[in-house]
Amino acid sequence: MDKTGILALIIGIVLCALGGFAIWEFLPEVIIAVKGLVGIAVVCIGLMLVLFGILIAKD
Repeated sequence: MDKTGILALIIGIVLCALGGFAIWEFLPEVIIAVKGLVGIAVVCIGLMLVLFGILIAKD
């Protein structure tokens, strides 16, 4: 590996550790955010299915 690869690996490990620490410190907020993201994903999937259904019904 060259110096850039080693540097990227070290920075990646440090960022993963900091991210894990932040998730552990703010766990209730993380759970709320994940629940919100799941809700947004469900709404987006529902909208896509409605549009898909409308396109199929036109045929």
